Amino acid sequence: MGFFTRSKQNISPESKKRDVPDGQWIKCKSCDEIVHVKQLELHSWVCHKCNYHFRIGSEEYISLLIDDGTFKEYDKKMRSADPLNFEDTKKYTDRINAAIKKTGLNDAVKCGIGKIDGKKVSFSCMDFKFVGGSMGSVVGEKIARAIDRAYEQKIPMILISQSGGARMMEAALSLMQMAKTSARLARLADAKLPFISILTDPTTGGITASYAMLGDINIAEPNALIGFAGPRVIKETIGRDLPEGFQKSEFLLEHGFVDIIVERKDMKGKLSQIIDYTT
Repeated sequence: MGFFTRSKQNISPESKKRDVPDGQWIKCKSCDEIVHVKQLELHSWVCHKCNYHFRIGSEEYISLLIDDGTFKEYDKKMRSADPLNFEDTKKYTDRINAAIKKTGLNDAVKCGIGKIDGKKVSFSCMDFKFVGGSMGSVVGEKIARAIDRAYEQKIPMILISQSGGARMMEAALSLMQMAKTSARLARLADAKLPFISILTDPTTGGITASYAMLGDINIAEPNALIGFAGPRVIKETIGRDLPEGFQKSEFLLEHGFVDIIVERKDMKGKLSQIIDYTT
């Protein structure tokens, strides 16, 4: 039947759909907008339509916040051991090796010295894509050393948290990092040196229970998930319904758990301003 026949060349049955290269487009989890990767990068990995802040890694944060060519990484080759010979669905050593191969990182935090608008800082950034940004012995040790460098060089300490919590494949050894990093931060506070904590999506578990919430100034990105336990566990524990969005940045700001919410595009300028005020 002629009615069903496509006559124009550009819509003929024989014409092929144009291929779109894999990885060039990303769907926004908030508004379902399809966004090109280059456009996202130009907008600091934030959706131009709904302002959803995509999760990004340590490399992206360093490029956004640290002056070009000034970042020097420390303790890069430090890797987790397997003191407990842990094995669940796979061996812990195999899990770590797979994460290293996939991400190009040796663990879930990158630490170093850099400059923000010419001001020298000790800078650490967690990375969720490495075993969920979990904190094991290496993460705790690298952050402790970064705090020590801030103390020794009399410079501000900035730490970006992005984590699912303590790495339980290392059991008590991972939990000990909470005390170790908190003790280092107490010494930094005694020296009147500022610690700026930046909470991104997600910041949970032992990270929230230790250094993430110990900042002289706690900054959160918009709509970030911040909390200790999950909503289901909390509800079962207290036996009450929970307020909507009670673990989001905006709720925590309203109730005094964070000091300020800063959009990613404004983060470097705000950090520079805070450093000027506190040093």
